[in-house]
Amino acid sequence: MSESDSVGNNAAKKLIKIDVTSDTVCPWCFVGKRNLDKAVDASKDQYDFEIRFHPFQLDPSAPKEGINKREYYRKRFGSRAESIQARMSEIFRSHGLECDLSGLTGNTLESHRLMYFAAEQGIDKQYKLIEELFLGYFTQGKYIGNREFLVESAKKVGIEGAAEFLEDPNNGLKEVKEEVQKHSANMTGVPYFVINGTQKLSGAQPPEVLQRAFQQAAN
Repeated sequence: MSESDSVGNNAAKKLIKIDVTSDTVCPWCFVGKRNLDKAVDASKDQYDFEIRFHPFQLDPSAPKEGINKREYYRKRFGSRAESIQARMSEIFRSHGLECDLSGLTGNTLESHRLMYFAAEQGIDKQYKLIEELFLGYFTQGKYIGNREFLVESAKKVGIEGAAEFLEDPNNGLKEVKEEVQKHSANMTGVPYFVINGTQKLSGAQPPEVLQRAFQQAAN
């Protein structure tokens, strides 16, 4: 799904622009992204796609140094923590994924700065990067605030200069804050999809719901 592909080789195809607001530690954002993959794959003969991700922080006050995932869930959700984790594991398995609840969770600002940097090198690279971040965090016990993990994920999808970019804490900071203000200032939940600026969907929608939204947006 490169930028050149998004312009389209077939003049008859309509362009579907999708803005996705999400957080890199949001399990439903990962599920929503996987459902989007399926919807796009099923519709690629009809439309060309241009997909961009925008930042959201479920917990801007989460510690940068990280906190044990299970402990964090207990503090945040109390008696509901275990049922939420069980539900996550069940839904992940339905997508062929094993949810790893070991390791740390924490502040996602660094990952959003990296996502901004990735988009500067091409929204196709940003799209591939968020998949790597989701996989690492949710299925491999990687910490979203770990610099090595972020840089390694960037390298895997062909993003150059990530280590140098992240080294300066001010790089991308203003842009990420502006994106948060623009795309999620009054938002209560993610993922949130805006399709061609008209169709708006909240939550990890099934592929068929997304496909209907593509059709409505194209018309």
